[in-house]
Amino acid sequence: MSSKTKAKRRKVNPLSLSFLDVMFCGFGAVILIFLILDHASTVSPVNQSRELTAEIDLLQEEIREGELGLVQIRNTVSDVSFEVVEAQGLARQIQEQIDTFLQELAALENSSLATEEDIAKLRADIRSLEEELLRLQASALEYEGSNVRQFLGDGNRQYLSGLFLGGQRILILMDSSASMLDSSLVNIIRTRNMADEQKRNAPKWQRAVNSVDWISTQLPITSQYQIWNFSTTYASVLAGTEDIWLEVADREQLDGAIENVKNIVPENGTNMEQAFRAVANMSPMPDNIFLITDGLPTINGRGSVKALVTPRETMELFEDAVGELPNGIPVNIILMPLEGDPSAAAVFWQLAQYTQGSFLTPSKDWP
Repeated sequence: MSSKTKAKRRKVNPLSLSFLDVMFCGFGAVILIFLILDHASTVSPVNQSRELTAEIDLLQEEIREGELGLVQIRNTVSDVSFEVVEAQGLARQIQEQIDTFLQELAALENSSLATEEDIAKLRADIRSLEEELLRLQASALEYEGSNVRQFLGDGNRQYLSGLFLGGQRILILMDSSASMLDSSLVNIIRTRNMADEQKRNAPKWQRAVNSVDWISTQLPITSQYQIWNFSTTYASVLAGTEDIWLEVADREQLDGAIENVKNIVPENGTNMEQAFRAVANMSPMPDNIFLITDGLPTINGRGSVKALVTPRETMELFEDAVGELPNGIPVNIILMPLEGDPSAAAVFWQLAQYTQGSFLTPSKDWP
């Protein structure tokens, strides 16, 4: 009986051995996969970091080459600016000589003492000067798209504004009234009682100043410009030049004009009618206008000031001002935000459409 029991105990089930083999093999496979994955996770970042380092080195090299190229471009633009200034100066001298010769020619033709030989010689000189004048003008126009100044935003971004920046005589009208200090009426009242330095650094006013700065960098190098600021009265930012068109190619003078813009202190009300009337009296008149403002006028053309102006009265003042503008000149409008003047956007948009200009309400980080 005992021998039979021992025989039963020694009997082994083959299925149990196969199951254990499968389990051990499975555990081994799991451990092997874990090791492979763990090894890959430790090796991959090293490889990636090497690749990233190589890319960074390559980008840094490209940046160095780009900076070198930028220096060369700036030097080229500087040389071009001086060449254009010189060409335009010579062109003006030649034009003066042509005018003088034409007067002499008219006098000779009316004189009985003049010979045909004298008249023919004078006409030949005039033709020669006219050819030289055309050559100089063509030389200057080759650089029509060059910018005298630069304006760089965050990350050297370029901005798509839709504004037409061409023209031969470009006038920038900048509203410098107290409302340009802030978009909130409460903050305008509070800021206008602060020191001049704090007024100049008001965020809204700085945006207006930067807008003028940006426009100045986009002007064609062969064109002329003028910058006026207006509140109760108007004035050129370069004192005494209100009736003079300035050369964009004169970079030093343009830089000085922008520095003067930065020193303006916004104050008083808005007399738009007087500024528009002065535009109509310019000779020659501008062929492109930029108007930077934030709302409808508050003072009439006679300078009468009221403590409180109703929305209806501001609309009438705007209509009177627009009536002073000469026809056929595009008016490009950059409208800053202002609380309590909801009709301004609509009427300024209509003015831009009517004059075939552009209308822009910039974001807080423009330009």
